[in-house]
Amino acid sequence: MELIHDIHLRKKEKAKPAISFEFFPPKTEEGENNLFQKTIPELLKLNPDYCSVTYGAGGTTRDKTLEIVEKIQKDFNLTAMSHLTCVNATVEEVRAVILDAQSRGIKNLLALRGDPPGGKGDFQATEGGMEYSYQLVQLIREIGGFSIGVAGFPEGHIACKEGKEVDWERLKKKIDCGADFVVTQLFFDNEDYFVFRDHLQKKLGVNCPLIPGVLPILNANQIKKFTELCGAEMPKALVEKLDKMADDPQGVKEFGIEYATQQCRELLDSGVPGFHFYTLNKSYSTEKIMKNLSLA
Repeated sequence: MELIHDIHLRKKEKAKPAISFEFFPPKTEEGENNLFQKTIPELLKLNPDYCSVTYGAGGTTRDKTLEIVEKIQKDFNLTAMSHLTCVNATVEEVRAVILDAQSRGIKNLLALRGDPPGGKGDFQATEGGMEYSYQLVQLIREIGGFSIGVAGFPEGHIACKEGKEVDWERLKKKIDCGADFVVTQLFFDNEDYFVFRDHLQKKLGVNCPLIPGVLPILNANQIKKFTELCGAEMPKALVEKLDKMADDPQGVKEFGIEYATQQCRELLDSGVPGFHFYTLNKSYSTEKIMKNLSLA
């Protein structure tokens, strides 16, 4: 399995975007069967460069996440990255997870502070644990042997009351501590990404890949919930369009494909290093977008 840092270097040399997909650990046997027997095989036809697997709020899917990452690498020969958080764990417990990942042949970790159990409320550091994701980056780098990704927020982290530029300064600290690349939170206005990128590159001197995270709209109510939780803004025209299509779920899905395609096309033209598609364990929309962009 490759280091994601090396994947992006290789793709940059070829002037091609690196493509990755994100999955989450299914809660049911049916969901797991669907992921391994349908979604992943269908998306593999698009020749992705790597994928990632999320870590539940409060670290609730820790063992499952590592199992799925290991299975993807062994059964599908696809480089996979495990998410890792600081929540509900001491430093030594996190260290044990990192060593477990290493023993499974996992070489890529996305270092996140993480959400509290249930995904709501203020973050509370565990006694003997870590409070900030830069500390997690430092620990992974200390152990060694991994390519490390971190999250970036084009509109600023919802918990950062000091403003987005302060949040971006904190992102720079994570990079300085050893992060190799940044995957952004979802966004629906490309201008947010462009301002974010320009500030990091031109004002803060960041030169690692800043990978746009793209979430195709599958369901109007679902996307409103997601944006509320993560603090992303939806343009007024987009909200109005979705409201008009409230009784047409298939129409919403097709519109989501069209909207994401247009977003990605503009981002490609601006020279982004790749795309990280939040698939929600479904293949249809991501496959359509990739084909629309001639990336499949």
